[in-house]
Amino acid sequence: MRAWRSFIDGSQRLMDVLNRELEAGHDLSLAEYRILVMLSESPDGSLRMSDLADGVLSSRSRLTHQIRRMEAEGMVERSQCVEDGRGVLAVITDEGRRRLAEAAPTHLAGVRNYMIDLLSKPEMRVLAEVFEKVDEAIGDRAVS
Repeated sequence: MRAWRSFIDGSQRLMDVLNRELEAGHDLSLAEYRILVMLSESPDGSLRMSDLADGVLSSRSRLTHQIRRMEAEGMVERSQCVEDGRGVLAVITDEGRRRLAEAAPTHLAGVRNYMIDLLSKPEMRVLAEVFEKVDEAIGDRAVS
């Protein structure tokens, strides 16, 4: 139980502090940051809403609400998917790229300060292996 409680407390605190730093410094939530990162890493800066929801581990309805707010702030646009007229794409805008570029140093510094610098390389490897195993097991169950 110690490992479980430590994971819950530590991960919750880590996500909370990373979110607070992004909000305070850039008026951007951690959820918005993750969306902008995923879109920016896509070759054409766009993803189908369903793929984006899967990528950021969000429900489609929650993502739609989030994208609507980000669209109002000019960070993303929605457009119809050319291959499938029913599909909707989220597209990062120049404003979204600008906001991401401004926020990235804050986020990366937070990850480094609150996690990477606290752990040894062997601890980082173990952490990665543990959560890859957890993710794989849950992903396999979700598919079946």
